[in-house]
Order: sequence, then structure tokens, then C-alpha cells
Amino acid sequence: MTKILLVGCGKMGSAMLVGWLQRGIRAADVVVVDPHAQALPAGITVIGDADLIPKSFAPDITILAVKPQVMAGVLPAYARLAGQTTFLSIAAGKPVAFFRQHLGEAAAIIRAMPNTPAAVQRGITVCFAGGGTDAAGQALAQSLLEAVGEVAWIDDETQMDAVTALSGSGPAYVFLLAEVMAAAGVAAGLPADLADRLARATVAGGGELLRQSADSSAQLRINVTSPGGTTAAALAVLMAESGGMAPLMEQAVAAATRRGKELAG
Repeated sequence: MTKILLVGCGKMGSAMLVGWLQRGIRAADVVVVDPHAQALPAGITVIGDADLIPKSFAPDITILAVKPQVMAGVLPAYARLAGQTTFLSIAAGKPVAFFRQHLGEAAAIIRAMPNTPAAVQRGITVCFAGGGTDAAGQALAQSLLEAVGEVAWIDDETQMDAVTALSGSGPAYVFLLAEVMAAAGVAAGLPADLADRLARATVAGGGELLRQSADSSAQLRINVTSPGGTTAAALAVLMAESGGMAPLMEQAVAAATRRGKELAG
């Protein structure tokens, strides 16, 4: 009978909502605040702003799923719930101190960073519990986030920018890999549709093998690399100390981490 207030129902909010309903949360126990929400499951109460929250509705948890750029303008309307609900934010870059500034010191706040594979229940979310969040609130957040994938917790909030850079932004890196693999296939002489199909299936299949295997990613790479073979020839380029994937990825994650820190301002 958990009562959930979902503020913002874009792609991530919608993915979580579907996961909750599949896990047995009743539609009648969810209120969505989003003036632009469309085609939500039957039974969900949808309202345009916080003033329309039914007076009889007391949320156990309030999920803040709006864009970080508009969060400051959204939060004041929910300050009245501080002390009555656990706030769970999935906004990139916004620290616990930011939410305390707008919701008050009494607010129980959990900061979380999910990623887009949540849409297919294959996401991973990393959480940080701010002071004032009790074990029950953390357990509830864990349960709801597990509906869309794995959950991990950190004790040091400063690590959240690196988490965002690695797993939050990470799906885009994987999609880019499939994109450039397909383009390379076309450059090597394959039809575009076949190159795209091969790249998608290879990235998706490789990811599933990685998920199911007890071997490390390094060992799986070694397993598919015959000495002197075609894979070894390709990896000699991709693993070059200068211009290879490792230094490029390090630079990319560092750039995303810096941007996350900027968003905190």
C-alpha cells in the first residue's frame, strides 16, 4: 500500500512507473504531477501542479524526476511535505545541500542516478542518502529502484559526479559504439542496413554475455582474441596507448564529471 508521488513523468519517470506497476504497486496508489504527461496506464491520477495533490493523499515517497535545469523552480511547492515523505531525486548534478536549501532542513533526501536501460528493466541506479533519511526510507527507495534494474549505494556524495559520468551517461557511449561500428562496416564495403544490424546485434549480444558471465570484461576480451588473428589486429588499434579507446574514454568520463560539478552550481 505504498503511496508514491511522481513529480515529472518523462522517459525515466515513465520507465520507473511501468516497473512499479509490474511489481504490484497499485495504480490507485500513484499520483503523477506533470502537465505534459501522456498515455499513462489506467488508474493513475495525473495532475498539472502540486496545488492539485488530493488532500487525502499522503505520499510515503516523492520521486523528483524533472530536469535539473528547472528543479529550483519546482521544489518550493513541495516544501510542505518535508518531514512527511522521503524525497528521491534523480536529477543529475544537484547535491543534497541544494534540496535542503529549497525543501528545508527537515527534508529526508536521497539522491539517485539511474540510467536509460531502466526502460527495459536493465538499468543500474546509484544512491546517496542524505542525513535525516531513515532505514525505512532507504529500503523503500531501494525496492522501487530495483523495479528497473540493479541498485548500489555510496557513502561519499562527491563520487556521484563520477557515477553520473560513467553509468548515467554511459549508455550513450555504448550507442555511439554501435553507431561507429556500423559506419566502419559500411566503409569496409557492407550494405548500410546489414552493417547496422550486425553492429546492433553484436553490441547487444556482447552486453548480455558480459552480464551473464562470471569472467571479467578483460577475460572475455582475451577469450575472443586469437593471437595473430583479425581481432588482435583490430585491438592493436583500439588499445593503442595514444589515440586508443582507453585514453579517449578517460577523457570523456572526466569531461562528463566536470560538467556534473558545474550543474551543481
